[in-house]
Amino acid sequence: MALDSPIAHLSLRNNNINDYGAELLGRALSTLQSCNRTLVSLNLGFNLIGDEGACHIAQGLRLNRSLLWLSLAHNRIQDKGALRLAEVLRPFELTHREVVERRRLLLEKGTQERSRSPSSSRHGDSKTDREKNTLSGVSSVALVEKAEKMQTPKTPKGLGKKKDKEVKKEEKSGSGQSPTQGTPKKDDSTKAGKGKVTIPEQKPAKGKGPKIGSKEKRSILPESELVAEATEMVNPLLEPVEHRDGRVFMPGNKALLHLNLLRNRITEVGLEGFLATVQYQAQFTKFKSAGKGPVGLLWLSLAKNCFSTQCPAHSTIQELLLPRDPTAKAKPREDEASASSG
Repeated sequence: MALDSPIAHLSLRNNNINDYGAELLGRALSTLQSCNRTLVSLNLGFNLIGDEGACHIAQGLRLNRSLLWLSLAHNRIQDKGALRLAEVLRPFELTHREVVERRRLLLEKGTQERSRSPSSSRHGDSKTDREKNTLSGVSSVALVEKAEKMQTPKTPKGLGKKKDKEVKKEEKSGSGQSPTQGTPKKDDSTKAGKGKVTIPEQKPAKGKGPKIGSKEKRSILPESELVAEATEMVNPLLEPVEHRDGRVFMPGNKALLHLNLLRNRITEVGLEGFLATVQYQAQFTKFKSAGKGPVGLLWLSLAKNCFSTQCPAHSTIQELLLPRDPTAKAKPREDEASASSG
């Protein structure tokens, strides 16, 4: 789970991992100095993780924005750990060290933007450079026209065979042969450019060439998209924050889509924390455009804990998550099949 690790899916299920192991895993997810950007799913089910370990994993989720699937089923998590996990998924207060690190990152970002943007004194120089470039472009065009005029007068003098010979000469010169000795270097570049426009390599595009290219594109495109996501990923500390009574609040982790806390020791106290999280995320998604994809929890399992599944808080959570659950459409069909078989 290091920064250079290519692992995307990791399962440590049923390995007797305790709170100390969960602390190491939480540090690997994110710290102030580093953050994992490749791990997508982490399975820690059937282990010995308690409240302390759950708090360490929640600490790792503060600045992690790559993990989408997390399973902590069949552990020893109680209300303290459950509340910490729920708090990370909604706006939480930044610590003093996080605020200092955020200010440092903002200063670095400001200096980089200033160095990239030209100053007012350099603005005039850039205009003069543009004018010079345009003039040089005009002069190069004039040279090309002169070179063409030097070649074109030869064609109208003769007819018949002379024209055919000159046409052949022009074709040979266009095919990439060396120009005359008296022409300047700029003509070489222009003629080379003309040769590139009519590259004969474009012809095999109709044959077997595109099939190989399509296969290469299929293998390259996902990697390029992953690289783009990794490079465009913004540090969570640079996200828009809220200031309340002199305190700084971050919007929270909305990258986690799947959280499994089946068969732990959570009571209605921890359940209320997850209810507040799901209610906040449901309100947040109303103001978000649907084109950017889902944000926040889509699936949350809290069954087989120390509360009744018929309690109002649990039923409210299920109602709020039902329209967001992508597997909810397949469940009625399974229910109908089981009813018909019964």
